[in-house]
Amino acid sequence: MSITTLGDITRHHLAERPDQVALTYTHDNREWTFRDLDTEACQCANALIAMGVDAQDRVAYLGKNTPEYFTYLFGTAKLNAVSVAVNWRLAPPEMEYILNHSEAKTLLIGEEFLSHLVEMDLNLDHVIVLGDPGESGYLSYEQWLVKQPLQDPHFPADPGDICYQLYTSGTTGLPKGVETTHSNLIDMMTGGLGPLGFSAESVNLVCMPLFHISGSGWGVLGFHSGARSILLRDVEMQEILRVIPLYKISHSIFVPAVLQFLLAEPNIGQIDFSSLETVIYGASPITEQVLVDAINTFKANFFQVYGLTETTGGVTMLHPVDHDPGGPRAYLLRSCGKAVDGHEIKIMNNGSECEESEVGEIWIRGPQIMAGYWRNDKATEESIDTDGWFKSGDAGYLTDGYLYIHDRVKDMIISGGENIYPAEIENVLMKHEGVADAAVIGVPDDRWGESVKAIVTRTDESVTEQELYSFCRKNLAHYKCPKSIDWMEIIPRNPSGKILKTELRKPYWQGRDRNVS
Repeated sequence: MSITTLGDITRHHLAERPDQVALTYTHDNREWTFRDLDTEACQCANALIAMGVDAQDRVAYLGKNTPEYFTYLFGTAKLNAVSVAVNWRLAPPEMEYILNHSEAKTLLIGEEFLSHLVEMDLNLDHVIVLGDPGESGYLSYEQWLVKQPLQDPHFPADPGDICYQLYTSGTTGLPKGVETTHSNLIDMMTGGLGPLGFSAESVNLVCMPLFHISGSGWGVLGFHSGARSILLRDVEMQEILRVIPLYKISHSIFVPAVLQFLLAEPNIGQIDFSSLETVIYGASPITEQVLVDAINTFKANFFQVYGLTETTGGVTMLHPVDHDPGGPRAYLLRSCGKAVDGHEIKIMNNGSECEESEVGEIWIRGPQIMAGYWRNDKATEESIDTDGWFKSGDAGYLTDGYLYIHDRVKDMIISGGENIYPAEIENVLMKHEGVADAAVIGVPDDRWGESVKAIVTRTDESVTEQELYSFCRKNLAHYKCPKSIDWMEIIPRNPSGKILKTELRKPYWQGRDRNVS
């Protein structure tokens, strides 16, 4: 059978390779064959039906990387319902907004996050717990599945229906639900990332967080090809180094910060990387030295990709042939490659297309562009024009068809591969009675690429940095909180009241050839 929807993936491999190992979870050494994966997905689907979940209803997942994420995901797809993965690093008020905004009917939650539920006012119909429910009164995952029918419900699904809804932070401070279709995903796996060379003989390392498209999308990519996937609960450097030779990993994806951390491990020179064929990197800028060191250490084919949640991951690719450190084309290491098959990129400035090498906003068109933002027509219309061009919010330029990232026109900060929008942090700071005005910018950080700096005007000089750090941590995920605070008597603004972020950033980025790390 052909694969046209997310739910078809396990069906297809049930027919083609039922007894091949599909998934290994290193946290407790459990394994699933493709038959096991499809059977458990069917049980999840039937359990959701019993709870009243129907086609295109939203169901949510809040937990670390676990195999049950995928059985739940494929089970949801068999109903043509929509999976919403919630970032477990968020603070409870942020989680509450996403769960309520998505209108999720059911939540599968890791036991370590149960305490967050008492801090939220939610509209859920059902909660299922991965692990021990304790005194919560909720069913465990095992209790939920027991005695559920094993047959596939085969709800009809159109490739244009929504199957994923991941949330991305917005410039207004409120996250937006990105509506990803079956066809968006299938095209990413067969077209955009087709050159990665996956096959049923591949062994795929899935270690990035599953609430990111770089985690969940990468995991689904491996299953789609019939590869064996090795799933890590967390991004843990020694565990990554242990499993690569143990399972003969052939394919993996890392954000640049993880590559940097791996290279710093004292035993890196003792690890056998001979099985590695392909390493993908992206999600944040990378320094040339880290990239060169990684190429020399892992000795695999390196591909850089650029994309967003809204583009279902990578829409440009820098191929191994373009990785030429020290050679005549070494300058291409600063590029993120050319548009992948079926996609177009243009650079726009004030309604006009830019000339060659002229900086402007990156616009993208192609089959991986999202359907829109859930329950936010205004944001969808602002982001996708009538001809289907998605406005990325990133600034860059094209030279000989290669895309170079220059800046971010929406002020976004990327720290360790996480997208952070200053407006979210500014909104929290302004709620503190001792803050009269606040601006948040990204500044260079050798470890994370960028770190968050707050610039604050106080109403009372007795307000301390530690007080504001603590205040932010109560209301924001820790990775979003300022790592440093500067005091300023008057924060500069233009006549319309907009903070002059470019002026605030200048002293910290002076002497660098671009305004992202």
